[in-house]
Amino acid sequence: MSTTTGPQHAGLSPETTVVSAGRPERTADSAVNPPIVLTSTFLGTRATREGDRVYGRYSNPTWDPFEEALGTLENSELPALVYSSGLAAVIAAMSLLPTGGTLVMPRHTYQGSLVLAAGEAQNGRINIRTVDIANTEEVVAALDGAGMLWIESPTNPMLEVADIRALADAAHAAGALVVADNTFSTPLVTRPLDLGADVVVHSVTKYLSGHSDVVLGAAVTSDPELRAQLLTYRSLHGAVGGPFEVWLALRGLRTLALRVERSMATAMELALRLQDHPGVEAVRYPGLPGDPGHLRAAEQMDGFGSIVCIEVAGGADAADAVTEKVGIWLPATSLGGVESLIERRRRQPAEPVSVPENLLRLSVGIENVEDLWRDLDEALPR
Repeated sequence: MSTTTGPQHAGLSPETTVVSAGRPERTADSAVNPPIVLTSTFLGTRATREGDRVYGRYSNPTWDPFEEALGTLENSELPALVYSSGLAAVIAAMSLLPTGGTLVMPRHTYQGSLVLAAGEAQNGRINIRTVDIANTEEVVAALDGAGMLWIESPTNPMLEVADIRALADAAHAAGALVVADNTFSTPLVTRPLDLGADVVVHSVTKYLSGHSDVVLGAAVTSDPELRAQLLTYRSLHGAVGGPFEVWLALRGLRTLALRVERSMATAMELALRLQDHPGVEAVRYPGLPGDPGHLRAAEQMDGFGSIVCIEVAGGADAADAVTEKVGIWLPATSLGGVESLIERRRRQPAEPVSVPENLLRLSVGIENVEDLWRDLDEALPR
């Protein structure tokens, strides 16, 4: 099935691209939306050639529109690769690091990535050096002899902001690949490939699909050789997404610009108000002028994201009490859906101990800002 991406979308804004990329060809009576193709195998009577679908573990026409749209959004000339989960995309990207190689990664990042990397190190496949990704000098010093730099910016859940371009340049000078987890920002806010990253990974589960109803991941690169390696890993390890889930993800992608615009505006307003709340000891949000990452974020991001973190006065018990009192905010893990979620991150055993016990991560959704504020304000201690 042919779709309309590539040169047709050159020069278009991301807000238009999310709606128009990955559409079927314009022929008489053609469908506006791509169909769901439910099949495990494909017809073939001759010797297999490159590009043949052959089998459902290698390819599916339902994947193509989503992969082409995401690749276009990340400013790659190559389609993205969709995976069965965000962690499946993460381990595929980590597989690009040769056995015995050293991975430099943030001390604060998605805990699944940290746990996965720690397991690889325990098995003797890689070595790990953790760094404060916002401290450029510290990261550059750690790159000596490294084979891969892992970047997440802003970090999960501490919202530290990395100088992606400077770090990518330093990593390449040291001979290391650069992988950026762009889940928090989405390509509407940050495009790491433009800043020097070699591979971008996403948890499609979050903002890209946007409705908390699918589990998928994705990887994007502009390097044909790296893409071939990532594709081989996906095919041989069976980390493939179901056609229906990928179709839902594309459906969700169409409203990404509206959802991100609304949730970012609300996040900014909530962060400003929370600064003055007596029940809040600290607010973490790159959009605040006083935030340590504000200037850097303003330079490399188109907005400041939709995640706000607060430290609640009274410690872990007080923070837990907030999650029990709210009525609109949903006390649940994950992020990036239309609904606003709240979670004390240290309730997760794998969360680094450097994350404060009283830190609440707020994933701001698209509800009315006044309703969200009133609900949170009444739940916070006085």
